[in-house]
Amino acid sequence: MLIRSFPEPDIPLELLAQVRDLQREAWPGHSFPAPDGGGPSHDPALAPRSMILLDGDTVVAALDILSKPLTHAGHRFRAAGLSTVVTRKAARGRGHGRHLVTAAHEAIADAGFDLALFTCDRPLQGFYESAGWSMIPGAVLVGGTPQAPFPSDQPGFDKVTMGDFLSSEGRARRLSFHHARIGLHPGEIDRLW
Repeated sequence: MLIRSFPEPDIPLELLAQVRDLQREAWPGHSFPAPDGGGPSHDPALAPRSMILLDGDTVVAALDILSKPLTHAGHRFRAAGLSTVVTRKAARGRGHGRHLVTAAHEAIADAGFDLALFTCDRPLQGFYESAGWSMIPGAVLVGGTPQAPFPSDQPGFDKVTMGDFLSSEGRARRLSFHHARIGLHPGEIDRLW
C-alpha cells in the first residue's frame, strides 16, 4: 500500500476518476464533478489537498484536507480539517481507512497548523478516535457563510466535532472550543467540512 498526496488540481486523471467513483458509491445522491474538466469538488480558496491510498494502481481509500484561517474567541488560528473520507466498499473493514486518516492527522500536524477540526456522523466517532482524533465536547461547527450559516447541530443532523490541537497556541486555547459555536464559514461550496 502506498499513500500519495496531491493538491486537488494536480491529481492524475486516472486516479481522480477512481476517487470520483468511490465518492459516488459512498454518497449516491451527491453530485461530484466529472474528472475530465468538471472542475474542482472543493473551493480552491480552501487549498484542497487530496490523500489517496493505493494498492498498486487501484485507489482503496481517499480523503481531502481543507484549510483556512479561523478566528475564535478573539484569537486567529491556522485550521485544517478532513473532508470526503471514503474507502472502497469491497476493501472496508481491513484498516485501510484508519491507515489513511491516521496519515492525514500526521500530515496536518507536520504542516504546522494550529488545530484541526471537522465533523463526522456520530456513529463514526470511534473510528476517528482510533486514528488519533478526539471529540471536542459540545462543539458545533458553523459552516456556510456568516450571511447563510450552516451549523453542524441543525435539525436532522447527528454530527460530532472531531479534532486536535496541534500548536502551543492551539493547545493553550483548547478549552475555548469546548461547548462553543465555532464560526468556520468555509463558504457555499464546502458548506461544512
